[in-house]
Amino acid sequence: MSKELSNVVKRFLKYVSVDTRSRDDADAIPSTQKQFDLARLIEAEMKELGLENVKLDEHCYVYGYVPATDPSLPTLGFIAHMDTVEWKGEQCVLPRIVENYPGGDIYLNPSVAIEEDKFPYLNGLIGQDIIVTDGTTVLGADDKAGVAEIMTLAEMLINDKSIRHGRIAIGFTPDEEVGNGATMFDVKGFGADFAYTVDGGPIGEIEYENFNAATARVTVRGRNIHPGAAKDKMVNSAHVFKEFDALLPALERPEHTEGYEGFFHLEHMQGNVEETKAIYIIRDHDMARFTERKELMQRAAGFINNRYGEGTLLLKLKDSYYNMKEKILPHMHLIDTARTAMQALGITPEIVPIRGGTDGARLSYMGLPCPNLCTGGYNCHGPREFIPVQSLEKMCELLREIVIRTYGNR
Repeated sequence: MSKELSNVVKRFLKYVSVDTRSRDDADAIPSTQKQFDLARLIEAEMKELGLENVKLDEHCYVYGYVPATDPSLPTLGFIAHMDTVEWKGEQCVLPRIVENYPGGDIYLNPSVAIEEDKFPYLNGLIGQDIIVTDGTTVLGADDKAGVAEIMTLAEMLINDKSIRHGRIAIGFTPDEEVGNGATMFDVKGFGADFAYTVDGGPIGEIEYENFNAATARVTVRGRNIHPGAAKDKMVNSAHVFKEFDALLPALERPEHTEGYEGFFHLEHMQGNVEETKAIYIIRDHDMARFTERKELMQRAAGFINNRYGEGTLLLKLKDSYYNMKEKILPHMHLIDTARTAMQALGITPEIVPIRGGTDGARLSYMGLPCPNLCTGGYNCHGPREFIPVQSLEKMCELLREIVIRTYGNR
C-alpha cells in the first residue's frame, strides 16, 4: 500500500483479521468464545484512548464512555456489533486494497470477481480505494466497519475538547448475526437517552423502518418402508415437505421482492425418508401482513396434518423482532439530525427501509430509541463484500458532525 493509512482504516484492517463468526445453533451468549478475542482487544483500546467506565461483561458486551464536556447535556449512544456471519472452512479474512479503482471487474481470485455488470454501483466508485476480500470469506465490514468508525469517533472527541457534548456512550455487541445482539444488552446501565446503531450499507442511508421478523422451524415425520413393499405404506418426509413448501407463495421469496415487500425464505433444509427438517425466516414491514404470513404457514401445516395424519408436520414459530418505526416516530429529531449532518458534508441522505433487522430494532422496544446509520459497506454476507477507504473516513466525519449538531454546536 503506497498511501498512508488513516486511523479508521488501520483499525478496520486490524478488526477484520480477528475471527468473530457467531453460530446459529448455540444456546449461550456469546455463541462462540472467539468473539471475546476482539472484545478484549477493543476493551484495551478503549482504556488506552482514555474512555471512562470501560467494561467487558461475561456475555461479551463491551461498554465505554467519552466523558462529557458539559455534564448537563443528555447522553448520546453509538452501537455496533462485533460478530460476523459464518462461512465454510477455516479460512482467515485476507483483505487487500484496490488503489485508485479504475473501473471494470474486480477479481478477488481467478474464479471469483465483483462484476461491474452485476454490481453497477461500482461505476460510482472509480478513483476510490476499495478494500476487498480474497474471495473465500466475507470481509466483515458488517459490522466491523461500524466498530472502527465509532472507535475513531471516540478518539476524535477525546482529542478535541472544543466540541461541546454530553456523555457519549459506546456499546459493542456479540451475536447480532444470529439475532441475539440486543438480548443481554444492559440498556439501563448503558444510560443513553437515545442512540444510533452504525450497521447499514452505502454512504447516505438512514434507516428507521425494519421488518417484523419471525423464525419458523419445520419438522416432517415420515414412515420408511422398503421401496419394494412401500405401496400405500411409505410416507416420504422429503416429498411431504415439498408439498408444504409449495403451499407458500412462490413469488413471495427474497429473490422476487424488494422495498417494503415481505417474504418467506427457506434458509436451510435437510432430510431423508424418515425425517426432514427446515428453517424459514418470515419478514414483513406491515404488522397485519406479518401476522397473515404466520397464519398462512399455520394453515399450510394444518393442511398437511389433515392429509397425512396429525403430528406429521410440526411447526414452531418464534417472533424475533418488530418494526422500530413506531418507537422512532416520537424521536424524529434523530433522523433530522442525521439528515442535516449528511447534507452539511455533501452526502445525499436516503431514507430507506431495512430489509432485515438491527440491534437497534430490539433496543428501541427495550426503551432506547435507536435508528440505524450507514457504514459505507457493500455486498454484506458474502465473499464479494467490500468497502471503500473513503467511505470509512467519511463516516467518521459524519458521526462527528452528528455529535456536533445533536448538542447545538452549529
